[in-house]
Amino acid sequence: MHISFTFKNFEPSEHLRKYARRRMEKLGRFFGKNPALDAQVNMAVDKFRQRVEVQLTGDGINIAASEVSEDMYASIDLVLDKLEAQVKKFVSRNKEIHRKGRANDIDVYTFEVTEEDGERTITGRDHFSPKPMSPDEAAMQLDANDFEFLTFLNSENDRINVIYRRKNGNLGLIDPIF
Repeated sequence: MHISFTFKNFEPSEHLRKYARRRMEKLGRFFGKNPALDAQVNMAVDKFRQRVEVQLTGDGINIAASEVSEDMYASIDLVLDKLEAQVKKFVSRNKEIHRKGRANDIDVYTFEVTEEDGERTITGRDHFSPKPMSPDEAAMQLDANDFEFLTFLNSENDRINVIYRRKNGNLGLIDPIF
């Protein structure tokens, strides 16, 4: 995270700069190891009011907050509490969007063929979410439960796969690419 400071109507102490930088860097933990964020911190003193304004910009994010109090350290703490709440909301919203975007739920239909006309009719419907596992784990599950096939979420590529038992006894893997 790149942090730049601007000061108006006062000369800051080195302790104040370090304090603000340390508090700002804690916001980076919400964005992973190498957040591509820029933070512009503006601090100003007007008579008895000590104002802090922060603008966070980065990859798809633009968050701003400001706070005024009688102590600069208190203003920093208050504005960072506001920013942390906004960042948490932003991150959880993005996680929810990604979670909804993944189509990992599968509808399973049960068919019945009538003897009179040989036509298929749907007799039941079930809904399930496949478990994430590697193809090796899926093969072990297939052998252990003596199933003919197993649908699972491939943890290596985040796609739904089907592993099945072939007629010659070997296993086959269906990995659709959309």
